[in-house]
Amino acid sequence: MSTIDAPEVIDRREGPYGEVVLRRHGELLQIIANGCFLMDTSDGRSERLLVDAALDALDDRFRPSVLIGGLGVGFSLAHAAADPRWGRITVVEREPAVIEWHQEGPLSALSSDALADPRTDIVEADLVSYVNETSATFDALCLDIDNGPDWTVSDSNESLYSPAGLASCARVLRPGGVLAVWSAKPSAEFEETLGNAGFRGVRTEEIPVARGVPDVVHLAIRPG
Repeated sequence: MSTIDAPEVIDRREGPYGEVVLRRHGELLQIIANGCFLMDTSDGRSERLLVDAALDALDDRFRPSVLIGGLGVGFSLAHAAADPRWGRITVVEREPAVIEWHQEGPLSALSSDALADPRTDIVEADLVSYVNETSATFDALCLDIDNGPDWTVSDSNESLYSPAGLASCARVLRPGGVLAVWSAKPSAEFEETLGNAGFRGVRTEEIPVARGVPDVVHLAIRPG
């Protein structure tokens, strides 16, 4: 392998939940958590669908608020901030390193305009703890904190996809609010769990990929 093909480590941190690494591989930036690839800057289609599908499901609410779980490489935040139809945009990110990479590091090229938007608020917190404790409510909750309900990188995220975790998600949603969950693969079991947790209108949208199983967004509505 030539040196041009080898990923370059830009920053490596020991965070509150283990090691996080920012790498450059050619033109791409990659985030690695505890040795597991999380995401890169190659596409962003699925993150944009996550945000758009949530907005489309809100029945033309005026300036709805959205809680985005996970800052990642910034695609979801940037896409939401680029749409004037959204009102308050709150992003919960538990890794301080990821926030710093956006505020003053290489990822700022993707998110600087969104971070400067007065609608945007970045909260450094664990999303599971946040939805359990916050008194704030939102019209939409867009979750992209892991590889999905059936493939979690962090064991602590598993509880978010459980009946108790979904009850917490419903609690922070206003009546008729939408829950949108990104996943690296479809999960019929998670669809069933959503229905059993009291959500209605449960459906799954696929994002075509060149090879392999498509990414998906699971969508569900909190009853009014």
